[in-house]
Amino acid sequence: MQKFLKRLHWLDYVIVALVLVAVVFVIQRIGGTLNYNWRWEKIPNYIFRYREDQERWVANLLIQGLVATIRISIYASILALILGVILGVARCSANLAVRMLARTYLEFLRNVPPVVVIFIFFFFLSEQLIQALNMERWAREIARSDDNAIWTFFFGDMRRFPALISGVIVLGLFQSAFVGEIVRAGIQSVDKGQREAARSIGMSRFQEMRYIVLPQAMRKVLPPMANQFITLVKDSSLVSLISVPDLTFKTVELVASTRMIFEAWLVAAAFYFAICFGLSMLFRRLEQP
Repeated sequence: MQKFLKRLHWLDYVIVALVLVAVVFVIQRIGGTLNYNWRWEKIPNYIFRYREDQERWVANLLIQGLVATIRISIYASILALILGVILGVARCSANLAVRMLARTYLEFLRNVPPVVVIFIFFFFLSEQLIQALNMERWAREIARSDDNAIWTFFFGDMRRFPALISGVIVLGLFQSAFVGEIVRAGIQSVDKGQREAARSIGMSRFQEMRYIVLPQAMRKVLPPMANQFITLVKDSSLVSLISVPDLTFKTVELVASTRMIFEAWLVAAAFYFAICFGLSMLFRRLEQP
């Protein structure tokens, strides 16, 4: 801490002071001009609440949404990574048809607004897939069963399982386009001489990609991939548009029922910041040699 303070310049203190003054000014303007009544004392009750029938503290709206956001981000990132690697390899394929199909998918998703993509995937793919697999009925049966602790741990309230899966599919498909481009750039950054050497010793194209190219490419794409995962966490708020009960959706519910507009959204922003900043620090440490 002392080393950090020694590195600060006088200008840093001035900037911090100006920021604090600006924050205080905005808060005063909200309370004065808008005649807004701050109710911060009620926010903790919407994070955790005490259930007298169970005699314990349980998660309330904001924590429920936060946990759902973390689940969606983890599962969607796994799906996006798998699909992104496939798309990245397809973009470097020797087959023209495969390359064009992969490029069409990537260019479409990268040049269409995210909200439009979310609704397209939800109505034309995710919703149809859930109905075809009769997932809602299966989730209700699991929710009514006595042995659903494991399912609840991984997926939360099983009655909302179809909504969770919809969010994961939609977000994973959307983010896979960006992951695919990152993987494609990583593959093309590997020296061509290594590929030629692999072919010279009799390796097939699959073996060349598996043993030579992809291991090197994945190490090179780790920094942009980490940044994309942080972006995925922030983009997860978009799935609230299709009624997935994530942090943004729960915050909207809280605002609608209590009218604590600024308090609820500031707390939600703090949760998102904590997740993304924590991941940023973690990935920075992992990137160090």
